[in-house]
Amino acid sequence: MASFIHYIYDFATKKWLDKFFNAKSKSDIAEIPDRFRDFPTVEKEYCIGCGSCTASCPSPNAIKLVRDSATEDHHGLVYPVINTASCIRCGFCAEVCPSEPKTLYCGENHFIHEDFNIIPSKRKYIIDDYLCIKCGKCQDNCEVGAIDRIDNRMHVNQSKCISCGKCLDVCPVKGAMKGVFIANMEEQKEIISLAVNRLEEYIESHQEPLEEIHDDKLFLAELKFQPLFDEALTILNDDEIVYEVLEKAINRLNIKVVMWNHDNCQNCQLCVEECPTGAIKFDNQIIRDKDKCLRCSICYQTCPFSAINYYSAKFNLDEKDDGEKVIHITVKESQLAKRRA
Repeated sequence: MASFIHYIYDFATKKWLDKFFNAKSKSDIAEIPDRFRDFPTVEKEYCIGCGSCTASCPSPNAIKLVRDSATEDHHGLVYPVINTASCIRCGFCAEVCPSEPKTLYCGENHFIHEDFNIIPSKRKYIIDDYLCIKCGKCQDNCEVGAIDRIDNRMHVNQSKCISCGKCLDVCPVKGAMKGVFIANMEEQKEIISLAVNRLEEYIESHQEPLEEIHDDKLFLAELKFQPLFDEALTILNDDEIVYEVLEKAINRLNIKVVMWNHDNCQNCQLCVEECPTGAIKFDNQIIRDKDKCLRCSICYQTCPFSAINYYSAKFNLDEKDDGEKVIHITVKESQLAKRRA
């Protein structure tokens, strides 16, 4: 009976009532460590719209870039929005954010080492010093300070570069700033080789009309692009890389084409002896190994019977009014042919 009375007394004390009504859970009592990563906070006025945060996020739909409505005086701000239902609070977005001050903060930011970059990018931006005119536009427009002028040469600091491509957009000299694909190099080489072989085969299939061009006349033709594109995709199944590799290769190609007119050939075999790579052999008639041939024109210059024709071909990838991609082909006699004539 006495213990019961004591219990009632203790229950009624102010101290007990204070503990009861002001009780805290363990999670409330624990101090949150500095390294804890909460859902990212966004300072949208600092955002440069580079997309590094969305590229680095491993959780689908956790972060996206949006743009505010534009006004007459200002473009709408671009900034990231966090979907807390999908965010896993890894902090990658805050780590890779290159803006200064940072747009994203997610607890303590553990910045990645300079030698590494977790932003997935297909491209690496480099400067062709031979073509660069040192105008500095790329440096002025780089929002992360990744381009420097060193010994009067423009240089891309790969540890800072976020592969946004703005330097490529503002460069006034075609080819001076290059956005090269850094992966699948062997496949890229194979695609270029495929383009060269298919275009050369197409030209060689028109030997008769080519033999008729003289005195600055041109052979003009049009080839559908889609079959070549589809064949290239069997080498590398990436539309973006395949299209750009083919486009650059086609627009820059200048193919030298060597053709034999066997009716004129007298089998003197001078070309066999003069070929520097052993690409020409004689087996009842002249046979040329295209894989060994350098298209150097020595055989053409050596032949005394005009049995060898030597042409120069250029190409341009274009789009017709109906949207179909075509390759325009222009072939002319080599300048060597004019000099010999």
